[in-house]
Amino acid sequence: MIGIFDSGSGGLSVLSAVRVLAPKADIAYFGDIANAPYGVRSANQLASLTKADVQILKSMGATEIVSACNSVSPAIIAGAAGETPVIEMTQPTAKGLRRFAGKKVLLIATPATIDSKIYQNALGNFLALDPLPIAELAGAIEFGSDDNEISRIMRNAFEERRGNRYDTLLLGCTHYPLVRGIIEREARQMFGLVECIDPAKFVADEVVRIFNTGGSGKMIFRISKDSTQFRSRVSGLFPKGNYLIEVGV
Repeated sequence: MIGIFDSGSGGLSVLSAVRVLAPKADIAYFGDIANAPYGVRSANQLASLTKADVQILKSMGATEIVSACNSVSPAIIAGAAGETPVIEMTQPTAKGLRRFAGKKVLLIATPATIDSKIYQNALGNFLALDPLPIAELAGAIEFGSDDNEISRIMRNAFEERRGNRYDTLLLGCTHYPLVRGIIEREARQMFGLVECIDPAKFVADEVVRIFNTGGSGKMIFRISKDSTQFRSRVSGLFPKGNYLIEVGV
């Protein structure tokens, strides 16, 4: 069974991409809503939370792990997973973005992701990467802020780069694709035509390449705190899905 974890709903964007390529895979998903968002956590806090997340997924039957939280660095997830096979976000993204070599890319992500430099280290040798941390956005998405509030957050963030031009906008948090339309609209109003990239597809490609994707197609969700937003997103993304949602750790 493939295990996927995130601080909440963001990893659903990765799960959705995996499900397209691997409709029969059995998947366990843990969303740590009680401790969301992870993007404002310290490295020590992230290490502790990640270790707990991995153990929960293993207790659910997972034998292979996808870290669908960009705020968790490769070093942190490797330390937490031990011998369990792991796929994290940055290396598949680096592989997928090779075709954009030399392009100017605006990376938007949480402060923890930007501070860890995981994308700068993975992509900076072949892309002109401009990292922009956005502290409010992941939490606003997770806890159901309306479209006007998401737009306000994006306009304020992009204002810091007014006058710049970019070829590509990289969504460096798995929550961001859940409001992709708003992000794209605000980005194009500020910077002109930019291509928006969601790393989930690159991660899904890696999952089907190296993980066991056979099974019955069942999905087991566990969340550390109940959330109507999470339940609504699951039913919206997987309306015909064979799934169960549990609450608790």
